[in-house]
Amino acid sequence: MAFTFKGGIHPDYNKERTYASPIEVLPPTEEMYVPLSQHIGAPCIPTVKPGDYVKMGQVIADNSVAMSCPIHSPVSGKFKGIIQHWHPSGTRQPTMLIENDGLDTVDETLQPYEDDLDDLTPSDIINYARESGTVGMGGAGFPLHVKLRTALDKKIETIIINGAECEPFITADHRAMVEYPRTIINGVKLIMKCLNKDNAIIAIESNKPDAIATMSHAAEDSDITIVELPTKYPQGGEKQLIKAITGREIPPGKLPMDIGCAVFNVDTCASLYRYITKGRPLIKRVCTVSGSAVRSPKNLLVRIGTPYYALFEHCDGFTDDPYKIISGGPMMGSAQHSIETPVVKNTSALLAFCADEEGFEKEPVCIRCGKCIEVCPMRLMPTYLYQHALAGEFTECKKLNVIDCIECGCCSYVCPGKLHLVQAMRMAKGNIPKN
Repeated sequence: MAFTFKGGIHPDYNKERTYASPIEVLPPTEEMYVPLSQHIGAPCIPTVKPGDYVKMGQVIADNSVAMSCPIHSPVSGKFKGIIQHWHPSGTRQPTMLIENDGLDTVDETLQPYEDDLDDLTPSDIINYARESGTVGMGGAGFPLHVKLRTALDKKIETIIINGAECEPFITADHRAMVEYPRTIINGVKLIMKCLNKDNAIIAIESNKPDAIATMSHAAEDSDITIVELPTKYPQGGEKQLIKAITGREIPPGKLPMDIGCAVFNVDTCASLYRYITKGRPLIKRVCTVSGSAVRSPKNLLVRIGTPYYALFEHCDGFTDDPYKIISGGPMMGSAQHSIETPVVKNTSALLAFCADEEGFEKEPVCIRCGKCIEVCPMRLMPTYLYQHALAGEFTECKKLNVIDCIECGCCSYVCPGKLHLVQAMRMAKGNIPKN
């Protein structure tokens, strides 16, 4: 068993709802909504014109700036134009509307690499990572090619593959590790080759014994080590994962690569391998659909651009009118305004909950119990940060390292006074003076 980290919580994980649910393929809808912003960095710019016929897998938007990667059409059909449509961020954003012809005519320019993978250079792999449109699929949405290029320039000592999936309800990565472990392992080998490393570590929480078994079997005869981590939230956070695996801590304001570590999600690795060996860009992803309001929770393989309502319909609809719908996990996900919102590249889960689970307090009161300080995995002082944030004292928040808050929600989860702690942290981080 590996080390763990200070703080953290043990919420009700509720993974049994979809733990053993095989991934089902969700057919695309008649109209697909593809946002131009699907990753950290600059939004893409359309490379096709309204009225153009587009093929499945064809590049339909891109941007030449460094922090970007292309977007591919999830279906074949007619590009009808740009509309302002609901985005998972909670705003209306420019979105490409594609009328699906139902034929899935594949872009003929997509060709797999057929030579020996050992002949690939780091530069080749980075270029393929960009062409594939792959971003961090654990939720961050960081373009893979940018992370690989940056890591190659750094002195990386440890490659960590994140299979922890610590958020309650979500089992998308878990099912991926159970159902296509060799694809993931082969993707990890490509990343190892790119970064000139002979070994890597795949970290999986102990509440996924079947995933540990399948990944261990797939990793036999390789220099990839499967590490079983104690189940604790937020074990899957980069900083917590690095602490658990290596014992190292990332200093305030620094990144994993600054201490010699590079962390990648399991399905991100699989996406890279699929593109290089099969010519399949990132136009689909596994998404968990669950929550108390969902009649038949499932894990679905979904095309990017599919509206949320199609996922819920495939899961036999709602047991009752949902009070809240969340994209991502219940701890770090974001509440959604509309089920017309489409799935994007980093949509790992879609959750719907009934009204009796909200637990919202309009006028919360701090009872000074200190529980928030006890569970904070970043060793911050949430109660003091909360007071300074509400008073508009954002410089004081900066002094107390509010920037290091990972917004995991542990403090809010344990707070008996139901303080809106995470919201206060977000407000403070957005209002810190630039100088």
